[in-house]
Amino acid sequence: MTTNETNEKIRTFETGATRDTDINKLDFEGFLSYPVLLRYGEYMNKHRIQPNGKLRESDNWQKGIPKDAYMKSVFRHFMDWWAEHRGFESRDGIEEALCAVIFNAMGYLHEILKEKQEKTDEKYEISVIYPK
Repeated sequence: MTTNETNEKIRTFETGATRDTDINKLDFEGFLSYPVLLRYGEYMNKHRIQPNGKLRESDNWQKGIPKDAYMKSVFRHFMDWWAEHRGFESRDGIEEALCAVIFNAMGYLHEILKEKQEKTDEKYEISVIYPK
């Protein structure tokens, strides 16, 4: 990395190309795990099939599920995870339990962020993450 004339740090690549630094930028590639997201996607796709056999939209959960429903569900799946951790069998295995915990945590957080947006009228998007 080199410094330019205005004393701002920039990255200079072997090719000579330059970019600003990635300091304080969200590193989704580093924060997330490819195999975990792939397994989670498989879990979500499997659970798109409803008891009546119809396929729900992949983003159906974003329409809104009460936080109480997420809480009750995450407790059930946490118990499955804990059972597996302690050497007991769970209803559907540890991977299903962990994916369900991720789903319920994501859904609960989604509802919190929606409520926050409704109160502040500020959308949670890239401009909020990277203020100008």
